[in-house]
Amino acid sequence: MKALITQLVKRTMLRKKKAGRGRHAEYSAYEIAMGFRELKITVLRTGQDIVLIIVGIFSAAFGLESFLLPTNFIDGGATGISLLISELTGMPLYYLLILINIPFVLMGFKTVGQQFAIKTGLAILGLALCVAFVHFPDVTHDKLLVAVFGGFFLGAGIGLAVRGGSVIDGTEVLAIFLSRKLGTTIGDIIIGINILVFSAAAYFIDVETALYAMITYLSASKTLDFIIEGIEEYTSVTIISSHSDQIREMIINKMGRGVTLYNGKSGFGKSGETRNVDIVFTVITRLELNKLKTELIKIDPNAFIVMSSVKDTKGGMIKKRRLKH
Repeated sequence: MKALITQLVKRTMLRKKKAGRGRHAEYSAYEIAMGFRELKITVLRTGQDIVLIIVGIFSAAFGLESFLLPTNFIDGGATGISLLISELTGMPLYYLLILINIPFVLMGFKTVGQQFAIKTGLAILGLALCVAFVHFPDVTHDKLLVAVFGGFFLGAGIGLAVRGGSVIDGTEVLAIFLSRKLGTTIGDIIIGINILVFSAAAYFIDVETALYAMITYLSASKTLDFIIEGIEEYTSVTIISSHSDQIREMIINKMGRGVTLYNGKSGFGKSGETRNVDIVFTVITRLELNKLKTELIKIDPNAFIVMSSVKDTKGGMIKKRRLKH
């Protein structure tokens, strides 16, 4: 078994290194061990991605079949376009999900990469097959509940797919592609696309459906943000104070967080006087922010504090969320 694993490591993770070392080159025990570690990480991450994408597909399909489709509601983005066309023409939704997203998969190949495009194509195909062959029961026909919970399950599905390294709604891929071409932000492009979708819904169906579609979209987008970022949104804190040593000890001992000190110069006064200071930097969750402010006031009420949101962290003393991709 060990010999089989060793051969697998050589043929996969160490294959590229072999080209520059000769055909019959041997690898050291350390190189094989490192190759095995890389293979193990790759297999585990791939398995995690597959599980996330599958759960995301079923969540999105549940939101569509149990809430949106029975009441003829729509959403924003590529899914909303598919729902709108299906409502107007009677074409099967599973067919439109594939057809509408094909250009976005090709854009993803050009803008993000081959692996992302393959995952996205398979995820969209999986969603279409799930909508076509897996049938979920109707949950409610209350319009407000349909808009909120339909958007919730659809957003959760999209978010889980994103954490698995793919998308099941190609709007974000289009936004990335257009932002590079036009020089605008991704958020502005997504808003513009959805304005067009909701306007078309108001024109071709009715205004009430368009208004409920906006609620569905807001519910989906907020759920998507929660699934990707989680409850522990991070905040980076930069502190400039003459009591930097005490602040550093407080963050380490009382907050239980890592801290970085770096040298800087502060300028003040009309004459531009400067002095050397130690700048304290740390990253905490938003749930710990109030405690940090309280402890800082105890040490130095006049400390200069700069806080900014952090989308993600890696390593250090910040505990990672388990499912983070």
